[in-house]
Amino acid sequence: MSKDQGKPSKHMNPKFRFAGRKLLSTDDLLAGIKEGNRSILGQAITLIESNASKDVQAANELVEKCLPLSGNSIRVGITGVPGVGKSTFIESFGKILADQGKKVAVLAVDPTSQQTSGSILGDKTRMEELSGHENAFIRPSPSDGSLGGVARKTRETILLCEAAGYEVILVETVGVGQSEIAVHSMVDYFLLLMLAGAGDELQGIKRGIMEMADSIAITKADTGNLEKARLARMEYKRALHLFPPSKKKWTPNVNVISSVKNENIDLIWEDITNYTDQMKQSGWLSDNRANQAHYWLTESIKEQLGNSFYNHPTIQNEIPVFEDKVKKGEISPYKAADQLMEIYFRTK
Repeated sequence: MSKDQGKPSKHMNPKFRFAGRKLLSTDDLLAGIKEGNRSILGQAITLIESNASKDVQAANELVEKCLPLSGNSIRVGITGVPGVGKSTFIESFGKILADQGKKVAVLAVDPTSQQTSGSILGDKTRMEELSGHENAFIRPSPSDGSLGGVARKTRETILLCEAAGYEVILVETVGVGQSEIAVHSMVDYFLLLMLAGAGDELQGIKRGIMEMADSIAITKADTGNLEKARLARMEYKRALHLFPPSKKKWTPNVNVISSVKNENIDLIWEDITNYTDQMKQSGWLSDNRANQAHYWLTESIKEQLGNSFYNHPTIQNEIPVFEDKVKKGEISPYKAADQLMEIYFRTK
């Protein structure tokens, strides 16, 4: 951690000096975010992550205030199987960008860990250079077992980081499965990291994830593994050509990289900038962000309706009864759902 990460900057309003001892207003949080203070940004994200009813209104108010200041970053999703070297890549890639003067934020989406807040919390201790860099901000995902909840809070965190002036947002999928889809729905560019020499190169890779990728990077192309990585690159390039052309008219690149040796890492950033320039010129980038905002509107409605339904006291009493009837075959799942919804709207 850098020497100033846990304290206010010398340019800050003095009232922030006791931020850890009192609850800041949304105006205070906004001022700290705009000044780029990472301690205040961390407190604001903690407010966003809170499920306490008293915090929800303040969090929504803060997000609305940050919205006009957001949208100026490049949002990059990073995914890959466990052991592919995501944290090592992020350390190397993020440091290159931060050394160039770019402000980099690293976030995670992990619906699987309710105790550790995601593996990136441990990775932060290993990303010593990046986490201590004055231009970097690393934040683990919130402790929430719901993918929808984690993803929504991560998307709101992106807005706060952009308001704080972060130019590159790296969003890592720590969990597996649906988390890739969630991350893809909040980023501009989706990077898939793959291993070479791990058996069948395409084994275990869902076609949908391959189709979502804007580029693929074969990792750990170090001494003794370089030839395998090059062969894997050929396999993936062939596989990508089998997919139908994307609507955005972009052909994904496949690069061979070594995060440990910092080899070809710069090619990833070159690819991202070329992609971003092309997507801006075509209008796809703005259209995609608009579609993503609409997607999260519908997802938020579903989440809030679901929470309202399952937290309804009458429904909580009735659900075990209907579950038992469904299991015994006394009623169909569809009729049970209809009757539960009827009870919900009648007693709401």
